[in-house]
Amino acid sequence: MARGLWMSFFNVRPFLGDEWIGLANYGRVFTDESFRSAMGHTLVLATAQTAGAMILGFVLALLLEGKARTLWVVRSAAFLPVVTAIAVVGEVWRLLYFAGDQGMLNTLFGLLGFGPEKFLDDPRTALWWVILVGVWKHAPYDMMIILAGLAGIDRQHYEAAALEGASLLQRIRHVTIPALRPVITILVTLACIRGLRVFTEVFVLTGGGPAGATDVVMTRIYALGFDAGDLGFASAASVLLFLTTLVLTVAVTVYRRRREI
Repeated sequence: MARGLWMSFFNVRPFLGDEWIGLANYGRVFTDESFRSAMGHTLVLATAQTAGAMILGFVLALLLEGKARTLWVVRSAAFLPVVTAIAVVGEVWRLLYFAGDQGMLNTLFGLLGFGPEKFLDDPRTALWWVILVGVWKHAPYDMMIILAGLAGIDRQHYEAAALEGASLLQRIRHVTIPALRPVITILVTLACIRGLRVFTEVFVLTGGGPAGATDVVMTRIYALGFDAGDLGFASAASVLLFLTTLVLTVAVTVYRRRREI
């Protein structure tokens, strides 16, 4: 980390000697058009994945809450995407997204009467197909954390709400969600950091393409550092990404402590 911070102030030239350029690399991060585009994609991906995974995880947690022995089998099956290597997940979904008529998803769409989709080959929709993979991958993790939070809710609150005539949706809104607020805060923090640092699934699925439509901060840093050899610029971008996640974590921690007081 120290070496990366030091390199961010230089024009790194491995065979000619590094040239001190001060904060120029940091200025390029905010002015480089491709990097700005990657930051926009990262924000969209992080926001959509966080919301989608939490909503799906919450629904799964409500469906799988209980002490029945058979539920443990279903929970374990639902949790499998979390423990599967992300590179394997990305490769499997890349095959599912095959754009030809023989692709698995396109075959299913054909049976339903829909035309073949381009999936990852369409710059307009590729990012959303990548987001879908992230939601599928991370929703079971959110489900398990929410299940732990649901187990700590006093059942008398539900009984009191039912006696007052509250419907199921009203009980979820006025009892379940307020009780899960600390859990939701933690999940949002972890999901935002995870979204800002997303790399493997994007790299395996699209490599940042097509035409940069799915390029995110981490894939741009990789391309700058290892493909273009611009290690100083890549180091500056990495430092800024680290500072962003640090500020986000500290801000959420302070917010949680103030809420507890």
